[in-house]
Amino acid sequence: MTKPSLPELLHAAVDAVGGVERPGQVAMAEAVAEAVDDGSHLLVQAGTGTGKSLGYLVPSVAHGERVVIATATLALQRQLVERDLPRTVEALHPLLRRRPEFAMLKGRSNYLCLHRLHEGVPQEEEEGLFDPFEAAAPTSRLGQDLLRMRDWADETETGDRDALTPGVSDRAWAQVSVSSRECLGASKCAYGADCFAEQARERAKLADVVVTNHALLAIDAIEGAPVLPPHEVLVVDEAHELVSRVTGAATGELTPGQVNRAVRRSAKLVNEKAADALLSAAEGFERLMELALPGRLEELPEDLGHALLLLRDAARTVISALGSTRDSSVQDEDAVRKQALASVENVHDVAERILQGSEYDVVWYERHDRFGASLRVAPMNVSGLLREKLFAERSVVLTSATLKLGGDFNGVGASLGLAPEGTGGDDVPQWKGLDVGSPFDYPKQGILYVARQLATPGREGSRGDMMDELAELVQAAGGRTLGLFSSMRAAQAAAEELRSRLDQPILLQGEETLGELIKAFAADPATCLFGTLSLWQGVDVPGPSCQLVVMDRIPFPRPDDPLMSARQKAVEEAGGNGFMAVAATHAALLMAQGAGRLVRATGDRGVVAVLDPRLATARYGSFLKASLPDFWYTTDRNQVRRSLAAIDAAARADGR
Repeated sequence: MTKPSLPELLHAAVDAVGGVERPGQVAMAEAVAEAVDDGSHLLVQAGTGTGKSLGYLVPSVAHGERVVIATATLALQRQLVERDLPRTVEALHPLLRRRPEFAMLKGRSNYLCLHRLHEGVPQEEEEGLFDPFEAAAPTSRLGQDLLRMRDWADETETGDRDALTPGVSDRAWAQVSVSSRECLGASKCAYGADCFAEQARERAKLADVVVTNHALLAIDAIEGAPVLPPHEVLVVDEAHELVSRVTGAATGELTPGQVNRAVRRSAKLVNEKAADALLSAAEGFERLMELALPGRLEELPEDLGHALLLLRDAARTVISALGSTRDSSVQDEDAVRKQALASVENVHDVAERILQGSEYDVVWYERHDRFGASLRVAPMNVSGLLREKLFAERSVVLTSATLKLGGDFNGVGASLGLAPEGTGGDDVPQWKGLDVGSPFDYPKQGILYVARQLATPGREGSRGDMMDELAELVQAAGGRTLGLFSSMRAAQAAAEELRSRLDQPILLQGEETLGELIKAFAADPATCLFGTLSLWQGVDVPGPSCQLVVMDRIPFPRPDDPLMSARQKAVEEAGGNGFMAVAATHAALLMAQGAGRLVRATGDRGVVAVLDPRLATARYGSFLKASLPDFWYTTDRNQVRRSLAAIDAAARADGR
């Protein structure tokens, strides 16, 4: 039997998922097949509606080598594992004469820990949390969640937190999960044979396709100890998120709460002298943090250096003591010790890293209203790490609807450690960029409106003219508005103002779960939904409920953002344009994601309104506009109001 062609395989898979084959999808599948076959790297921009999942799944599965697919969002992981992969495998099985196996793999803390569930939480500061298990009718929310999870543990096949519906709070989940550092190890654990995390790893070892998340991919790259099974092909979907996820995984943090927890967990397990030294160092650190002002620490202040030195040395002593003492009076002592060790090691490692003062790290204080001050350390950039760890010894395909910023792939490529396309020598990964377009007719389906007449937004303060403009646009659209704001404060102010002015219901992020808000927004076309950056990528509402997407301002990083400003300064010191490389690229990515909320289906029509005149007047405006979908462009406010009213009238006439 002759080997089936790629078009045959793609056609079968598209039929199986009930989709429509699109030219962009075919072009993508061919490019992925070529990259996988010759071991090269590919960046693919595939617009909404292209069907990019099948564009990479079909050639990857057909290749026959193991493929790892890493995504940023839970929604896409679920779509792949519950919908796209089962149907694709069924469709390709008769043609390939084999049935590819697939599995999901996440970090250990995403799985229920049977030891923790049955033996309890081995930490004295949270004693009593498991009391609700003993009560016939627990009254606290935490108690109810814990009882529900105990019942769920008997039913679940995976122990995966995301399979628990409805979900539980982070606090509740922390009572039944462990980090990799806290885990006893399958061979030492009484429940090792039934461990959900170990079973997931075993399934992944046997699978042809492993679906994971960016965070686990980052840990696999950073920590050197392989978490993912060996694989020949890596597909990174939602690749515009990768750099921030890897940065997050490589960021260390010290807070007084963390340090005090390490003291409490280890105090009963080590000699008094070691425990007292750690307690004393923790108290000194806490006093210092009470006075900490937010901002970057280019030089380590002497008092902070001294406090970290004491903390590091005391933590090292406790770590040594934990390895040499045993306390037979402590029930389930191994678990208690492992948890204490994990806490103290984290304190030691972060303190040591900050004291080393690497030129490649950025250190800063952060202060939260709820959580107080924290000391953080993050890599200046992760491009070198990604170049070294991601692209060696495997073919990598990175795809997203937003990879081409300012008209080319080089900006995103540089953040991934790649030289400009078509350049580089033996030690530099070679790659190609491909934009397969979109099935949507953006110039006919959407308008990009820039409110050129408004005053340039300042850092703080109310924008009366912007509020007037926003109210008029929402009114003209008959509601149907997704408002994307650069800060939560701005979103709250706009919601408060418009609720007092308009009849249209205004939903606000934070007042209900995101899922409930989006459901309510989609159900009633007159409703508006206002929120901040995290909304920009989480809303997929095709149809008449979202016909106006508003951005209050260009989402540049805050000037006092320590990491972004440090990266910008580093580019400038190397002779580059720091503003364009960091701030403008950051803004372009977010604006492209925001604008992408408007047109989600072939029948969608509407307006993206940017209430920041700099998009029309500043030199960098053309770079930002080139990163957005190719909407019809105008600065004519009257034209936009007429268009919105006409779109609203057409939707009403259709009864929508």
